[in-house]
Amino acid sequence: MRLKVIIPVVLLSVSAGVLAFNNNKLGHNDDPPGRYEVIMNLVGQMLKEGHYQPKQIDDAFSKEVFDKYVRSLDAEKKFFLRTDINKLTPLSTHIDDELKGAPLDCFRSINALIKQRVTEAASIYPEILSKPFDFTAEEKVVLDPEKVDWPADETARKEAWRKVLKYRTLEKLTDLQEIRDKDKKDSAGAKVKTDAELEVEARTKVKQLYDRYFERLKNRQNDNDRFNMYVNAITTTMDPHTDYFPPDEKRAFEEQMAGKFFGIGAQLKEEGDKIKVVSIVTGSPSWKQGLLKVNDVIQKVSQGNAEPVDITGYAVEDAVKLIRGKKGSPVKLTVKSVDGTVKDITIVRDEIVLDETFAKSAIINGQHKIGYIYLPEFYNDFNDRNGARSADDVAKEVAKLKAEKVEGIILDLRFNGGGSLQDVVQMAGLFIPEGPVVQVRSRGGDAVVLRDRDRNVQYDGPLAIMVNEYSASASEIMAAAMQDYKRAVIIGSSQTFGKGTVQRLFNLDDFYPVKDGGSLGALKLTQQKFYRANGGSTQLKGVSSDVILPDPYYEVAERKDSDALAWDEIPRASFTPWINPVNAESLRKNSEKRMAVSPAFKLLNENLATLKRLEKQETYSLNLQTYKAEQKSNTAALKKYDAVNDKVKELNIVNMKADLERLGSDSSKLARNKDWIRIRTKDIYLDEAVNVMDDLIVQSLPKMQRKADEHR
Repeated sequence: MRLKVIIPVVLLSVSAGVLAFNNNKLGHNDDPPGRYEVIMNLVGQMLKEGHYQPKQIDDAFSKEVFDKYVRSLDAEKKFFLRTDINKLTPLSTHIDDELKGAPLDCFRSINALIKQRVTEAASIYPEILSKPFDFTAEEKVVLDPEKVDWPADETARKEAWRKVLKYRTLEKLTDLQEIRDKDKKDSAGAKVKTDAELEVEARTKVKQLYDRYFERLKNRQNDNDRFNMYVNAITTTMDPHTDYFPPDEKRAFEEQMAGKFFGIGAQLKEEGDKIKVVSIVTGSPSWKQGLLKVNDVIQKVSQGNAEPVDITGYAVEDAVKLIRGKKGSPVKLTVKSVDGTVKDITIVRDEIVLDETFAKSAIINGQHKIGYIYLPEFYNDFNDRNGARSADDVAKEVAKLKAEKVEGIILDLRFNGGGSLQDVVQMAGLFIPEGPVVQVRSRGGDAVVLRDRDRNVQYDGPLAIMVNEYSASASEIMAAAMQDYKRAVIIGSSQTFGKGTVQRLFNLDDFYPVKDGGSLGALKLTQQKFYRANGGSTQLKGVSSDVILPDPYYEVAERKDSDALAWDEIPRASFTPWINPVNAESLRKNSEKRMAVSPAFKLLNENLATLKRLEKQETYSLNLQTYKAEQKSNTAALKKYDAVNDKVKELNIVNMKADLERLGSDSSKLARNKDWIRIRTKDIYLDEAVNVMDDLIVQSLPKMQRKADEHR
């Protein structure tokens, strides 16, 4: 019987980025819509009525979604056949109709077919790996799926699998041969495995790898998972940052923003097909109870008295989703200890704070005493009035550094993907007097200027901000504001990520309550666009650094996504530049001179050129001797990069006394802090940022004092 879907009567209005629904819900009759249909209806209407700049949801939109979804299910083109794609293509114009209430024929047809093809592939790889490969034959494999078509038939698909499996075995075989040859030198007289024996071992290892891969497909890709991917193919075709979150991912997103979650306080890792406990967080529920131990293997997870779920073969992130939950709720773990005993442990979940999410500072001693603040994201616990807020935390770090009488501060926003808009506005206000920080425009509306209204400046000394291509959203607002005011020097990539849009999270349950108490998930919807104080958008173009450092991270920015919104600009806001503006040009020239003669940066640039050359390689040899020759050449080229850190002077970076006292005697926290300091002592980018800051400190001194320093 065909489902008769009742289209919800939902009225939406956008005002200053707020999406409002009236109280009408999806109607009910004798044949109500299923969960998938309800989600599709709601998502379709929210995209159309609430998105900042909605695309026309028509056949062309549907075709783009279809291509994206099929590729997400079979990224390497090893499951579907060309005949499958041809058979499904007539349904590629159906997705816009499904969003308006039509039966989900496209999704269900693709879903049924991918399950069949995955089952077939699961029997292909063991058969191929049961026989030795001939590595003397001259043949090649293409690994980039963009360079190959779907297999024409089952024979072509099996051949595609054979070549990939042969390549993976070749990788393992050469690794094993290297280990054998090294051991042969180190332990003369010991029995040495033959190449034939190593080939068997290599195939065994590859089979284990694919056993786990298909086990994960079975565990992770059920109908619900594939439907979630389907909806996300729709939302991300509207723009890359509009996402559908099923319930567990919605919770994870909110936990990330808050910097805390409710769980048991055990750090886990994958070891083969097992989930093993690596450490126990001091003060956590696991620590207080005392039964769960390091190196225990978690075999099963159950919610209270519910049927346990066997997590053998699970990825860590999937196991974590089961173990986390509501505060005060019990989770039962079936655990195998090191001594072989198996037991059930019930632990009541409680709040776990992620210290690594929060702002952290240190002091770098050298030519000048420099404060360093690392901010991994612009976090804000919106659900807890007393929760952590990044703007408040950075203000505290600035106060601590000022008390230490630092001569300049470096704010590190590398790999910071953004977060709370409220916090970035407040944080910018720490460094400038009253004035506009960012302009935000909603769909069909005028731009609203978000300003710092506090005329006080917490820190008025030399300021540098480090960014890279992964710095996005709120990070770009912060860097752009400081650049527009000429308040700070921006150091890093030629361009930051280029995410100039604002999203808001909507619970779908608020619009259509589920009777059985389940959840429909949430939609993170793009509703606004950022503009700098100078009027230019950060969308697509990002922020251009004042001092550009060679960036090893490429092909990740917004401009690489064909569904990204376009760049534009609006009128400039009225603001007064910093009273002692940064002379970015002189800082850039000094940095370029240093990098031109720096052995470390010379090696880094050579390595980047090698990586980009290797990335263009389209075919790979399946002949053992040819492969070894190629690998030897590539390894020699890349090995030069190992010497880069050796040529970087070691920074004298230390914790403040108050921070060390806060860590106390917690061994796991002390170890993590030691690693945090260690990786920064030999950081080529931080090293050059310190050099730039040294120049900026001198530049910021009064002219008479600079002359006196030069004569010393």
